[in-house]
Amino acid sequence: MVNSIGYYGQVRVYAKVVANNSKDINGIKLEVGDVELVERLDVDSSETLTKIVVAKDNSGDYKTVQAAIDAVSENNIYPVEIFIKDGIYKEVINITSSKPFIRMIGESKEGTILTYDNYNSKPKPAGGTYGTTGSSTAFLYADNFIAKNLTFENSFNDPSIEDDGRQAVAIKSQGDKMIFENVRFIGNQDTLYANAGRQYFKNCYIEGDVDFIFGAAQAVFNNCEIYSLDRGSSVNNGYVSAASTPIKEPYGYLFINSRFLSDAPEGTVYLGRPWHPGGDKYAIANVVVRDSYLGAHIKAEPWTDMSGFKATEARFYEYQNSGPGAVINPSRKQLTAEEAKKYTIENILDGWNPEEVLNK
Repeated sequence: MVNSIGYYGQVRVYAKVVANNSKDINGIKLEVGDVELVERLDVDSSETLTKIVVAKDNSGDYKTVQAAIDAVSENNIYPVEIFIKDGIYKEVINITSSKPFIRMIGESKEGTILTYDNYNSKPKPAGGTYGTTGSSTAFLYADNFIAKNLTFENSFNDPSIEDDGRQAVAIKSQGDKMIFENVRFIGNQDTLYANAGRQYFKNCYIEGDVDFIFGAAQAVFNNCEIYSLDRGSSVNNGYVSAASTPIKEPYGYLFINSRFLSDAPEGTVYLGRPWHPGGDKYAIANVVVRDSYLGAHIKAEPWTDMSGFKATEARFYEYQNSGPGAVINPSRKQLTAEEAKKYTIENILDGWNPEEVLNK
């Protein structure tokens, strides 16, 4: 019986002895249960990349994105590219943890749109409601996932639904070593649920209003545009982040070289608040905004409490930001130059360098 353990860089193939009287190539008897390394395969240099094309007009291999995902083998060890031609694909997408190494590439960022409109309080056909997690347009649970040049959207926006039922997630991402480059995330409340593992967002556009970047992942947002929607309030137009970083993790969300923009009135948007799922006292948010532009919509006191948990007890920091929203006052903890050396892309991602993957 042969199994493989794979990751970007190398795959190790092992054989386990399952029959009596087995021998190796040298004629030496093997014991049942023995596990031997058979071969090492270099995934990065492999030329076995599989490409699947999705097109609504029947010009590809499949008409839906999920059909292409379903065609990928379980526990695959080589990259599989799913190229999606421009079009609006209204479907719920699910990439399970057993399907790593998928590269989802759109024809264009604005033209390739993966969308659905579930929301928290929406009734399910079998009873109950979808809930926040269940409202996701895309469930992305596999390691070594890459998305480029497309849009993930949750199109729900019914003002008649009460606040406690409006959560509508565009993606829930919780694989390790996930990369999103030149991707748009469109929604309102709870747009991007980055909840576990190491995740890298480069040149992305993320839009929403309440807690629209949230979860427990170690995530870097590099050169991204973070756009807060105007909810029509003269006082509170929402919260950019709601991190739930586990206390054991030294790092959570890092926004670097990014732009926080909005058409909301001046001083009406918070940078974030600390989310404690289920009242978990060990979820101590870590969010750092550095070397970024903050528009006038950001409040002078941009970090606030949530569900009885104090912002002052979370790990919220800023460093060398600019723009009208980047005022400095006692409520905004500023990193020293020495402290800022810790909050780098490399450290947040625990030594993993996603740029090496993107440049291959």
